Amino acid sequence: MSAPGTLERAASVPAPLGGKLMALAVLNFFLADSRDGLGPFLDAYLTTQGWRPMDLGLLATIGGVLGLAAGMPAGALADRSHHKRLMIIAPVTLITVMSMLCIAFPGRAVVFSTQTLAALAGVLIMPALSGITLGLVGPKRFGEQLGRNEAYNHGGNMVLLGATWGASAWFGLPGVAVLMLATTIATVAATLAIDPHAIDHVAARGGECGGERGEHPPASTWRVLVHNRPLLLLSVALLLFHFGNAPLARLISQQFALQMQRPFETTAIITMVSQTAALAAAVAAPFIIRRDLVRTAAVLAMLTLPLRGVIAWAFSSFGMIYPVQLLDGLGVGLLGILTPFLVERLTRGSGHFNLALAAVMVVQGVGAASSNMVAGYLVTHYGYSVTYLLHGAMALVALAALLPALRPARPDARR
Repeated sequence: MSAPGTLERAASVPAPLGGKLMALAVLNFFLADSRDGLGPFLDAYLTTQGWRPMDLGLLATIGGVLGLAAGMPAGALADRSHHKRLMIIAPVTLITVMSMLCIAFPGRAVVFSTQTLAALAGVLIMPALSGITLGLVGPKRFGEQLGRNEAYNHGGNMVLLGATWGASAWFGLPGVAVLMLATTIATVAATLAIDPHAIDHVAARGGECGGERGEHPPASTWRVLVHNRPLLLLSVALLLFHFGNAPLARLISQQFALQMQRPFETTAIITMVSQTAALAAAVAAPFIIRRDLVRTAAVLAMLTLPLRGVIAWAFSSFGMIYPVQLLDGLGVGLLGILTPFLVERLTRGSGHFNLALAAVMVVQGVGAASSNMVAGYLVTHYGYSVTYLLHGAMALVALAALLPALRPARPDARR
């Protein structure tokens, strides 16, 4: 039986018109490129400009730590704000400008400063997008809509990575810059196409049923998080998983960019393989959620990481990227969908969904950011193969925290 008020809360959210969900789909498609700027291409490009793995690790760590500091305030803002569309438009515009400056001036001062600003801006996007999605469809349909969002996002990643590869091969860096500008304009247009009056801001923050539509929320507070044991365990599991996972794709990109001296093309191939698998995971996610297979899917997603580490450790040829990146797409793709779904389920009715999701993402991001310096040190002293193996093993520790967090919860577990 559903938790008291769950069905009523879902029923109180009007079913949005197909046009609004189509605008959400287009937003997710183009956001795949505009949200990350140069994204995975940055490391490969800077490697060809003489940057060392230790420097790249420091860049990722500094930008990540500063961005994480703004994570929970961003979630609290999304809980309170009725201007969630602006929380997407402003950051993607700033990120594009910062990325273009990196291309034009790849010196250390410019790169460090621009990527720091981009990291700070980027933390606004995830809670705003999750809040818009929950506010449009309500909690009952939230899990399935997350799968659709991610399907469009990964589809956009595949198409736009291919376009970036073509733009860089035919036109060089100017072609990459023009493509970034085009995707940013498309993202802004899709965001504006979502009617702000169609977003139920009570539902968007995971509020109690019976709240008035558009009602101003109470101040978000960390106290609703620290007493939620399953949420804390989920956070620890994700921290450990992303500590192990975050550097792997970057290190593979660096390794083969140096060998092949074609950074954009190499990174596009590596990333497109993982996006193909992530798209399959996104398509399967609604089925997984409807059949209540979330626990099984989350455990299997975690186990992809040690398997990736073993394969990358054992083989040094370029062909190893295909199984490694396919597993990356499956594991990270599933967890990317299941994380907001689980957070919403664990905090339903609290009115602090976006704050809770931001807190989980901050903890997860701490793991990812802190791993970059460690990975840079390991590569410098022990080589790529050993680094892959050690980071892959972290997921086995993460499972010890994940399994208790996924135990079936009582309807009032959030309290």
